[in-house]
Amino acid sequence: MSEEIKDIYEDEEMNTAVTEEYGADAIQVLKGLEAVRKRPGMYIGSTGPKGLHHLVYEIVDNSIDEALAGYCSHIEVEILPDDIITVRDNGRGIPVGINEEEGLPAVTVVLTVLHAGGKFGGSGYKVSGGLHGVGSSVVNALSEWFEVEVSQNGHIYKQRFERGNIASDLEIIGDTNETGTFIRFKADPEIFTETTVYEFEILQRRLREQAFLNAGLRISLTDKRDDNNIIEETYCYEGGIRSFVDFINTSRGLTPVHDEILHFSSVQGDRSAEVAISYNDGYNEIILSFANNVRTIDGGTHEDGFKTALTKVFNDYGRKFKLLKDNDKNLSGDDVREGLTVVISVKLTEAEFEGQTKGKLGNTEMKSLVNKMLYEKMMTYFEENPTVAKTIFSKALDASRAREAARKARDTARRKSALEGNSLPGKLADCIEKNPEFTELFIVEGDSAGGSAKEGRDNRIQAILPLWGKMLNVEKARIDKVIGNDKLTPVVLALGTGIGEEFDINKIRYHKIVIMADADVDGQHIRTLLLTFFFRYMRPLIDEGYIYIAQPPLFKVSKKGSKHFEYAFTEEERDRFIEEMGGTEKTDVQRYKGLGEMDPEQLWETTMDPATRLMLRVTLEDAMEADETFSILMGDKVEPRREFIEKNAKYVQNLDI
Repeated sequence: MSEEIKDIYEDEEMNTAVTEEYGADAIQVLKGLEAVRKRPGMYIGSTGPKGLHHLVYEIVDNSIDEALAGYCSHIEVEILPDDIITVRDNGRGIPVGINEEEGLPAVTVVLTVLHAGGKFGGSGYKVSGGLHGVGSSVVNALSEWFEVEVSQNGHIYKQRFERGNIASDLEIIGDTNETGTFIRFKADPEIFTETTVYEFEILQRRLREQAFLNAGLRISLTDKRDDNNIIEETYCYEGGIRSFVDFINTSRGLTPVHDEILHFSSVQGDRSAEVAISYNDGYNEIILSFANNVRTIDGGTHEDGFKTALTKVFNDYGRKFKLLKDNDKNLSGDDVREGLTVVISVKLTEAEFEGQTKGKLGNTEMKSLVNKMLYEKMMTYFEENPTVAKTIFSKALDASRAREAARKARDTARRKSALEGNSLPGKLADCIEKNPEFTELFIVEGDSAGGSAKEGRDNRIQAILPLWGKMLNVEKARIDKVIGNDKLTPVVLALGTGIGEEFDINKIRYHKIVIMADADVDGQHIRTLLLTFFFRYMRPLIDEGYIYIAQPPLFKVSKKGSKHFEYAFTEEERDRFIEEMGGTEKTDVQRYKGLGEMDPEQLWETTMDPATRLMLRVTLEDAMEADETFSILMGDKVEPRREFIEKNAKYVQNLDI
């Protein structure tokens, strides 16, 4: 530590300048940073692209916490050449006073000791998303180098770290009248071996979301990696989550059935809740819930409270104003949420999340807060706005009638033995193995390709289901139209799980479900239709990683006068094989226009053999992105279909993983 810093620490003016709520002693220490580099996946989920972008989120979330505390109004994020990230805020700045327990500047402790942060003592932040306190230190540990500058007490302090280790002492590099924290870091390629390149769109989506959740907070994102194409965007929404709901509807091409976005809020002590609601002419529900600005993908108590209250509001209002007759059944939760777009945001101290991913809120008091607030305020709104209430209620009644029609369709189908568990589609060529952990179902486009697949498969573990023609676009249909559809019923029967409300993943007959279609536009369309169906009515199949997309080769490159050949999956691969075999004069190239052109042996070698095949495993790591993509692809906006596969799947080879 420099002598200049020591002198500053002894100055009483400096000590009083650090806020009592967030001083050096507010930083409590829990040991153990060395494990981060050994097992990074435990802290950031993965060392792939998702984990790479998570580094940025952790640093930005700290600035968001300053905004929640009322001290930060602007956050600037930049992607510099060589994929260096900078994050600057105008908050109070990380404390630089000496932490008594460690004998080091508090900022050093925050960045080098796991679980050290202002969120454990309770005095630093009343509301915080970064409950676990591992963010900054983990980013430091997983960075090739990491620099921090703190503007505080009239000075600018700077310190540098390399792979989590202190590379320089905290020193004063200048004077300033401003406050805030400026962080610069480069992700360590030794950790992120797959890629260290950031995607602007991924960061854009997250930062825009945070701006919606914090009305009036300004967040800037600038990409300076290309001098000829600098991209700069700023997000600031005075309307908060109302603007968020409007953005969701607009971006997905949804048409609201009422003009005003409903907005209700409540504050109870140190807890608050707000919801923004809009009903559209679609058939799917969009529920985005947040706790302390953290996306709760798996819901939790706040979401449960909302759903319970919403259903009660509709039924109580319907009974009170005779919109439901005495002999009518109550509306179900699915009925009242059809066509719903809602953002739920709660803020509270001591938030309880399940795991570091914070996917589900566990605080029981938030259920009653949201439930009471929504029921009272939405019931009052309905009574004061009967025209809007009747419009929305009419939509729920239509949904109820459609669901009843779907139930009758299921009962009729069962009586005909169509949906009984022992009934299988006639075109299914099943496998011998009955343990679903070892079996695969190939859903193949067309009878020709289906025939080749049946002959070329390993019938011990691989089942084949040929489909023909384009199937129903479920994005534009209620469940009563889906039940009994002649293109979808064989898929439902083969899988054995049922669909929608009756879906039971424990009845699944195959743990690998492979969509095998041609690489042309029609094949892409069929893949998207199937994926939309799985997403809407069999979502756990995607969540559990059971859905795959086969990747047949586009070319076969053979060397003339030799038995040597290679399969190429891209034009670049084709050109490389041609060059390796002596050029175009010495090679023959066969272009596969469809799966039907391959004989059984070729189809096995290229697309079905577990030892050599190349396939895409469909993942929905970001539920909002996936949901939005399906709405855009299969709603009124159909193009571009290819985008879903490129952004929501990853290459997997040798699928025994």
